[in-house]
Amino acid sequence: MKQGKNDIYKCACSVIHEDVVNAVRLKMPEEPLLFELSELFRVFGDSTRMRILWALTEAEMCVCDITVLLGMTQSAISHQLRVLKQARLVRHRKEGKIVYYSLDDEHIRQILDQGLTHIKEQ
Repeated sequence: MKQGKNDIYKCACSVIHEDVVNAVRLKMPEEPLLFELSELFRVFGDSTRMRILWALTEAEMCVCDITVLLGMTQSAISHQLRVLKQARLVRHRKEGKIVYYSLDDEHIRQILDQGLTHIKEQ
């Protein structure tokens, strides 16, 4: 019998390890929380937003600064900042006519650092 390359992901038997299944079920977050978590990671899935987040790990910046840094239009940056703000990944403060953006909290920096550490593990 020829094995396909995806057969590694299939069990060769039908034994259910109920103790393991039940232990994991007790510790799994509720479905609405898992949905929110997947939505959070969806926001991280855009390279422009990722570049903005990395820039904000280094310094608080206004839209004009980010525009120059990334070589994009102010409209495009503003749109991405709106998405990041709705996901509570960035916050803003106003100083006169200038709006400065920064990471919402230290957790965001930690998520980025952990992600980079993970992809560098090769």
